[in-house]
Amino acid sequence: MANIPTPHINAKEGDFADTVLMPGDPLRAKYIAETYLEDAKCVTDVRNMLGFTGTYHGRKISVMGAGMGMPSIGIYSHELFNFYNVDRIIRIGSAGSLSENVHVMDIVIAQGACTNSAWASQYKIPGTFAPIADYELLAKAVEVAKQQGTNTVVGNVLSSDPFYNDDTTANAAWIKMGVLCVEMEAAALYMEAARSKKKALAVLTISDEILTGKELDSSDRQTGFHKMMELALEL
Repeated sequence: MANIPTPHINAKEGDFADTVLMPGDPLRAKYIAETYLEDAKCVTDVRNMLGFTGTYHGRKISVMGAGMGMPSIGIYSHELFNFYNVDRIIRIGSAGSLSENVHVMDIVIAQGACTNSAWASQYKIPGTFAPIADYELLAKAVEVAKQQGTNTVVGNVLSSDPFYNDDTTANAAWIKMGVLCVEMEAAALYMEAARSKKKALAVLTISDEILTGKELDSSDRQTGFHKMMELALEL
């Protein structure tokens, strides 16, 4: 553990559980810790990227913000996997629907994550790497959702670098290929997990519909995704 604390996480050895839930918003991490965890303790607060560890139904679990975009979640997931011996990271975030069959407040479980990012270039792969979820986590998520009575959609998502894309036609090709929604982190998380020989899953709540313009406000995004939170906590 000579590498800790890191430049981005000031937690000590043993502060993180084996499983870390990662919303993008650190205030959502705080909300989850205060709402669902017993004896929650703040274990890291560098740059106000808050992380907490507590217990849920007697099991030790951590929750930490990841920030926005692949560079941000790439840093935090790399340090958690490689320096804090975290085994599983479950991203719980928002996404914009690209499908006429996926609507606001629907939950998407990301089986795979397409991307327009160059994140994989660092691995010098002689081809195209397909970032996918850990199957064990994916299968368990589907089963737990059924038990909870939570409807989910499983499939391919897009992890995009641009939020404001100068190419206003960019979504059309992904829609043509059946991609369910767009977000900004899952592909980098899946690649970091693969490289670190760890496990990752992204569970996403639809916050807006790109095809119709329907969307939630920022307060709903911060505290309103209870079904997604409760699903992830059971994993």
